[in-house]
Amino acid sequence: MGWKLTTFFVVVAVAIAVLFSGVLETPPEPLEFQDNYWGRGAKPSPDTKEDEKVYGIIVNVSDSAIADLKNRLSSMRFFEALEDVQFQYGFHRDYMIDLVNYWKTQYDWRKQEAYLNTFLHYKTKIEGIDVHFIRIKPKLKPGQTTKPLLLVHGWPGSVFEFYKMIPMLVDPTSHGGSEDEVFEVIAPSIPGYGFSEVPHKKGFDQIAAGQMFLKLMERLGFEKFYVQGGDWGALITRSMALLKPSVIKGLHTNMPTVKFSAAYGFYLMLGSVAPSLAGLTEEDYDKVYPASRQLFFTLQESGYYHLQASKPDTVGFALNDSPVGLAAYILEKFSTWTNPANRDLSDGGLEKYYTKDELLTSVMIYWLTGTITSSMRFYKETFAGRALEAPTLQVTVPSGVAAFPYEIIGHVPESWCYWGYPNLVHYTTMPTGGHFAAFEQPGLLAEDIRVFVRKVEALDAPEKVADQ
Repeated sequence: MGWKLTTFFVVVAVAIAVLFSGVLETPPEPLEFQDNYWGRGAKPSPDTKEDEKVYGIIVNVSDSAIADLKNRLSSMRFFEALEDVQFQYGFHRDYMIDLVNYWKTQYDWRKQEAYLNTFLHYKTKIEGIDVHFIRIKPKLKPGQTTKPLLLVHGWPGSVFEFYKMIPMLVDPTSHGGSEDEVFEVIAPSIPGYGFSEVPHKKGFDQIAAGQMFLKLMERLGFEKFYVQGGDWGALITRSMALLKPSVIKGLHTNMPTVKFSAAYGFYLMLGSVAPSLAGLTEEDYDKVYPASRQLFFTLQESGYYHLQASKPDTVGFALNDSPVGLAAYILEKFSTWTNPANRDLSDGGLEKYYTKDELLTSVMIYWLTGTITSSMRFYKETFAGRALEAPTLQVTVPSGVAAFPYEIIGHVPESWCYWGYPNLVHYTTMPTGGHFAAFEQPGLLAEDIRVFVRKVEALDAPEKVADQ
């Protein structure tokens, strides 16, 4: 009976492995370019050529917009706070009173506006709407070349979160890098965010944004380039690599996405009793388990997602009308998503990582452009079209992951990253940092990008020698 029982368990184990592996599932169709139009009104006829002009702009807000803001700040109606509560119930009232007072009396938008304009801003029309981007070209020595890099932000972020990291990439020798690691940086605003135009048709998701940014880079003359992103930027750059892998030299992300499937659940259960069989190190095990910890955190912190994925326009009326409400909604994410422990601090730990000016400028970009509602629609569009299928497709370009310990989606072990990124060439376990890596830990992220690109370039080196 012994060998029969053993054979039975082996057959059952193989059957379970086959079932959970996904080999019996019909694979989704690969992503393809679509004939999209996001402008107002009817789509132009095929004979109508889109204006491909790229023109410079300056961030310049009217005095009346600033005056209106101050009037609204002065008329804010505060509620009574609970005793012995910090950020566990959301943004703390006492810290908001302090922040609003600073906003009214010390925050200087014109100074921040000048800082934003230290990088060149542009717009160009793609698929019927104006796409905003910043482009930073390094000063090169004779014979020196650059590596083009597209940076894509997420929610509730903007291109502003890259401002501290960009100098480290375009001027590496002043920030611990070498002359061979000079980047030219392009950072677009997702349509519906900040200075990009709002899509006027429903359906604009991460795949549509990826297609648009591929067209942007082609228009700017880049045949091949690197991409980097977190949050929505991670999913947009992933879509770019799926849509047109031939132009993506490498993909770097600080929020790796893998398919949450039966196989994931199986490995999650297997890892709890046999970590090595699930490809987990001791460090991975400590970060992944107990799995209930991440589940509980997700249940606590995902209310915004359900709201924005269902009725974004409803809450949009409130957030678009109240600058204080908008600040609370956005900055509470900067607190908790940077480190969950910040919920136990009276100021949400915000000024441990960011200045008041940085926080308020992040809010001001949404307030002055009136784009909080359109930015939240991105969540609803995820549940339409093929956006949910994209994470099930494998990215084949060379990929790199920077795993920050307080990333809100939880820890994704290196061995599990191969499920979504089979050509993973780089993985770094970061010592500190959370969801807003470029904003909070620009030095760590910039260095990791350099190391990743160095590895990809080394992979290309034998091909270059062979071609000579």
